[in-house]
Amino acid sequence: MKIREVDFGENPIMLAPMAGVSDVGFRAVCSSFGADATVTEMLSARAMQHNPKKTEFLTLSTEFEKIKIAQIFGHEPDYMQKAVKNPLLEKYDSFDINMGCPAPKIVKNGEGSALMDNLPLASKIIAAVKQSTTKPVSVKFRKGKSTENFVEFGRMCQEAGADFVTFHARTVEQGYSGKADYEAIATLKSKLSIPVVGNGDVVDKQSLERLRQTGVDGVMIGRGAQGKPWIFAELKGIETKVDKYEVVKKHIEILREYFDENWLKLYIRKHLLWYAKDLPTTSQIRLKLATCDDIDLCLELLKSEFEKY
Repeated sequence: MKIREVDFGENPIMLAPMAGVSDVGFRAVCSSFGADATVTEMLSARAMQHNPKKTEFLTLSTEFEKIKIAQIFGHEPDYMQKAVKNPLLEKYDSFDINMGCPAPKIVKNGEGSALMDNLPLASKIIAAVKQSTTKPVSVKFRKGKSTENFVEFGRMCQEAGADFVTFHARTVEQGYSGKADYEAIATLKSKLSIPVVGNGDVVDKQSLERLRQTGVDGVMIGRGAQGKPWIFAELKGIETKVDKYEVVKKHIEILREYFDENWLKLYIRKHLLWYAKDLPTTSQIRLKLATCDDIDLCLELLKSEFEKY
């Protein structure tokens, strides 16, 4: 999948944008295990203009990332246009427009998945972004909000100039529950001439193969990578020795370069629990990780558990 100067590789496996998850450290470790492209957390186009400090940390990146994609969201074409010109995003190789987020506060503002009910505005936003950059522009969306209009929406994205689309085959109402609809992905792929990246429920080689059977041009991994950034190596059949403690340590080391320890010890708790999710740990140990007040002590606790099992 090559778009202009950006070569994603043949049927690339990418890390999905996940709010509160896809931090600079996590993207780095996923890349080190073979993620072909990584996407930032959602970046507010309006916030980038009025409060750039708020989004500055979200745009951090490292040399580990192969292809860097910045995901922006908003409902005002002019702000979206300005966002892709923002100096904070100069280092990014491609832009993704979020038109699938189901979070109530995003939808209430007419952003994210709310745009699936407003095709004229969604089209204007895509066209405005395309006019402002020579880099590839993609759109990420779902099966639908009020109705399942993903084919109509996909065609609109194509006509508005999107270079490719990423399709999370769940409705807005489903959120992250239920199963992703691979038949819907196959249908969308058959209706569009631009590349389609499939997203949803890939957690192992079997589910990867099922998704690829839809004919997609690429695959995006979200929750399957939480606590398991080495999933990219597993899916690609790359033989690698995974020292889970060293992975967690590296993740934290990168974050420590940029973030205050008091903030970090609260933020990292969910990641620690994800890293420990496959361990037969006691509720007492999980509680210690969930209430982590000393990152180094929690790292030693995890190390002990990894060595034990």
